[in-house]
Amino acid sequence: MNKLLAVLIAGAFALGSVAALAQMPQGDKTPAAPVDQAKMKAEKDAAKAAQAQMTPEEKSAAKKAKRKQKLQEEAQIEKVGQPNAPAKTEAMQKALAATKGDPKPLPDAKAKREALKEQEKKSSGQ
Repeated sequence: MNKLLAVLIAGAFALGSVAALAQMPQGDKTPAAPVDQAKMKAEKDAAKAAQAQMTPEEKSAAKKAKRKQKLQEEAQIEKVGQPNAPAKTEAMQKALAATKGDPKPLPDAKAKREALKEQEKKSSGQ
């Protein structure tokens, strides 16, 4: 009886949470106003007409300009995402240089025991 009651309560919470999530707005899903659609279509048609009238040299220049602008935008995004990247790189290089002289990790237990024995011999011999 208690298990049945617990299952019913859990089910009620599950259904309640699904209903709550279904009522939340999931972004702006309203269609554009007809005036906006007409304006956007007119702009698109004008851009197509302008593209059709371009010479091959103008088309290649436009492609290069668009590519350059995109690279600049990507560089800006990277810069914003990693504001202090050069300092991080420098710190990593310093840490690497500091650990270069450290001994390499030993591959297995046998090698570790042998290294420990050698170290004990050196320390007892001094």
